[in-house]
Amino acid sequence: MSKPTVLFVCVHNAGRSQMAAGWLRSLAGNEIDVLSAGSEPGNQINPVAVEAMREVGIDITANTPRLLSTEDVQASDVVITMGCGDACPFYPGKRYEDWKLTDPAGQPIETVRQVRDEIRTHIETLLTELRTAQP
Repeated sequence: MSKPTVLFVCVHNAGRSQMAAGWLRSLAGNEIDVLSAGSEPGNQINPVAVEAMREVGIDITANTPRLLSTEDVQASDVVITMGCGDACPFYPGKRYEDWKLTDPAGQPIETVRQVRDEIRTHIETLLTELRTAQP
């Protein structure tokens, strides 16, 4: 069986989805393919999110927000949405989760750290589930 692909989607693809992708890449290594996109991508990654991730040794500075495509969803086994609502296309047979997380845009570093840590908890659970599902 090929390795699973996980897609993280938020509106601007500048904070939550980028932090989630960074966590999963860091914790899973090459076990999982990771995609990240936004329904209305911003111009750059949230610098406070970059700083919060840097504090835990994860560098997301080279990432850039990108537009969600139907191909991204089709290529994914798991689609994690974070506030993109109905903008995310639905395909039967995909696993969908919606993580209720505070949008870090315009938030102080203390709030972004809380979001970062909450995302890590979600990622650890997801990773355990995906590893258990592997034959």
